[in-house]
Amino acid sequence: MPRADAQRNVEALLAAAKEEFATRGVDVNVRTIAARAGVTTPTLYRHFPRRSDLITAVFHREVEACVAQAPQLAAANDPDEALELWIQYYARFIMTKRGLAAALHMGDRAFEALPSYFEQELGPVLQALLDAAVATGAIRADVEPLDLLSAVAKLCIPPIGTNDTARANRMIALLIDGLRYGADPGPTQRELGLSSSPQASVE
Repeated sequence: MPRADAQRNVEALLAAAKEEFATRGVDVNVRTIAARAGVTTPTLYRHFPRRSDLITAVFHREVEACVAQAPQLAAANDPDEALELWIQYYARFIMTKRGLAAALHMGDRAFEALPSYFEQELGPVLQALLDAAVATGAIRADVEPLDLLSAVAKLCIPPIGTNDTARANRMIALLIDGLRYGADPGPTQRELGLSSSPQASVE
């Protein structure tokens, strides 16, 4: 098979797996993924011999997408807005990976490196977004990126017996508001705020 065709098959399989994992969880039948991708099951196994290989590949692809979002959002938005939009993007990534957390704790050695990969890739980009927002006085300065990643992931867990993503979105909105509590606007912002106050105008 020509290399270009093989790459197209890989792309189709990863896209199909992403959608199936989001709707049915990571335990979905691989035949369903192959059918959605428009390839045969042997073709799927040729590229991803084990289910864990496919899960890992999708996980890497989605983490890379989260990493790529950070500079794009930072370039197009104010620092606090970029941070909020990225957290929301990250939350969607977590919410659409049903069963992934359980899979990572199954004891399969194929998943052993994923938690550290996750932190090494997402930690620095979130730190950059936090630093930019702190510098403008938009959020507090005592937030650790790995703590925030963990907090958002936990808030994305729906109530037992439900798949209520609306609740997760509400909780994440509260968390983002909490980042703003105790923020130091810095001397320039404080001075501007003072000069615009009614009392300052009278004086």
